Amino acid sequence: MSGVRLARAYLPGMKQRDWGRVVFISSESAIQIPVEMIHYGMTKTAQLAVSRGLAEHCVGTGVTVNAVLPGPTSSEGVSEFVGKLAGGLSSRDAEKQFFEEARPTSLLKRFTTPDEVANLVVYVCSGLSSATTGAALRADGGVVRAAF
Repeated sequence: MSGVRLARAYLPGMKQRDWGRVVFISSESAIQIPVEMIHYGMTKTAQLAVSRGLAEHCVGTGVTVNAVLPGPTSSEGVSEFVGKLAGGLSSRDAEKQFFEEARPTSLLKRFTTPDEVANLVVYVCSGLSSATTGAALRADGGVVRAAF
């Protein structure tokens, strides 16, 4: 709900200035909900609905609203999660096993980095992205098996 509350607080000013960017950090799990994290996937799917609805609310303004969908991304929490799944394997072997078993559709076959996700966020917040709104933009390493 924090994204909804922030949008409620800041959207009126953005619309008044006729410029602004709202970006929700969703996840590829919004589209391919993992069986081990159904609760997480459900919240990320909700962000897609909220971002699209808010984009439609901003029709005809210079305000864009989008969602970025990272794939499995290297972080402390992910390292702990994968470590628990992999038992006593090395981090490199645990990552390999994760992509073979839990995310076999990955084309990247490695975790994305926070910087790789941030690069997409920087673009979507820039003036260069003025025609990108209401979109679910993936930085998922090809995990989602769809061309759209």
